[in-house]
Amino acid sequence: MAQICISELVANVINHVGVGTPVALVVSTDGAHIRIELSDPDARAMPTLLAPTSGAESGRGLMILDAVADRWGVISRADSKVVWCELATGLEVSNDHPRDLRVAQAEMSIVRHGSAQNIEAQVVTPLSTALAEKAAIDLITDLLHWLHAHGCDPDKSLDRAQTRFEAQLLGGWK
Repeated sequence: MAQICISELVANVINHVGVGTPVALVVSTDGAHIRIELSDPDARAMPTLLAPTSGAESGRGLMILDAVADRWGVISRADSKVVWCELATGLEVSNDHPRDLRVAQAEMSIVRHGSAQNIEAQVVTPLSTALAEKAAIDLITDLLHWLHAHGCDPDKSLDRAQTRFEAQLLGGWK
């Protein structure tokens, strides 16, 4: 199913944005779902779910994606867009990687940050954390630069974040 989704997303870029358009493919998982994201640099060509007639030669790509994926959508950015979909794996979420909103939000930030750096393809899974760790460190570094540029003390911010993180771990808050 993932191959079908990727194929349809890439075909949409080729057909509606143009042959040779640079894209970034990001595949991630939380164990229970696979998330596929394909970004391209054309923020104007937004995908539209159509209901083509039986004789139409095109227009079925998103209809196929809609039928195969559990969910899908579009993230519009100023200079690009990301079309994403999620597929259930049928697996239980591991106790080692509990489904936690903060962890899921961090993963999506890491994935988006990695794709914003024009990483052509990456797979972020529990088995391959090195790439995700690098993207996380890059993201934290960029946040420290942002704090510094806005007159904040990055060291104090890191200390407060570390204190909050440790308190949440000990107290079990989310």
